[in-house]
Amino acid sequence: MNFLLETLQLILMSIYYNIEAFVRLFIPFKKKNVTGEIVLITGAGSGIGRLMAEKFASLGVSLVLWDVNQEGMKETARLVKEKGATRVHYYMCDCSDKAKVYRVADQVKREVGDVSILINNAGIVTGRNFMDAPDSLIEKTIEVNTMAHFWTYKAFLPAMTANNHGHLVSVASTAGMIGVNGLADYCASKFAAIGFAESVALELLATGKDGVKTTIVCPHFMNTGMFDGCNSKWPLLVPVLDPDYVATKIIEAILTDQVYLLLPKSMYILMGMKKSDLLPRHARRIVTPFQHSEVVTVHAQTAQYSHTHW
Repeated sequence: MNFLLETLQLILMSIYYNIEAFVRLFIPFKKKNVTGEIVLITGAGSGIGRLMAEKFASLGVSLVLWDVNQEGMKETARLVKEKGATRVHYYMCDCSDKAKVYRVADQVKREVGDVSILINNAGIVTGRNFMDAPDSLIEKTIEVNTMAHFWTYKAFLPAMTANNHGHLVSVASTAGMIGVNGLADYCASKFAAIGFAESVALELLATGKDGVKTTIVCPHFMNTGMFDGCNSKWPLLVPVLDPDYVATKIIEAILTDQVYLLLPKSMYILMGMKKSDLLPRHARRIVTPFQHSEVVTVHAQTAQYSHTHW
């Protein structure tokens, strides 16, 4: 009898959450008030990190910016102050270094307070075929794109769970949901980041910490310069995205406690097709919306290697 009840519950809850997710595509939920929250953004010295900081500037939050690019952070701080932010703090931190993350995190807690919205945004890409990528760059990709999330969660999640209040945001990629030619290490790191974020989200629910919200962001490639040489097979259906649009959508997802954000919206359909057992193996390659040219200019536009060319 328990089996039948549990099966029925699973079916009903699946239907409910799928309907809820479908409705969210067209009718956004009420936005929450984040005034007074402490928002930490990694990779805030440039790119999408800077844009998110600018969009938070008018929402009454305290902004904490992390990057290894001191000048980039100063410029971001200047821009967000121009847009109305009154409480802005920035710290140099290599998020791939566990000891540095813990040290700077303690400094933030002392000088600013407990972070209540953590946005893991920093990421790097080698842009080389797997056998051509140096071991050191593969290791660094995993350290920045995946392991850094472990250390920032370890540093800031305890206060969130103690208060049963907070928000964890993982800026991943659709390349963390579908393999891309020439980006094996990047895809692996983003797959891992998504799996990690999903697992922690389930742990929070299982332990009754439903006040700590989670959002996993999976955008298609953006024209930030990080993926020069990569383009879309179908630019009308799956365009290379404008960073400002992506930043706007991420902020909206945070304010409405959206669990998953795929961009553009057509990716929801493509991911469903890709994961469907109805598609034969060779047909799944057709669903991959990415093209990767032989010559790629890669910009490490991140908290770790801002505007460094490989």
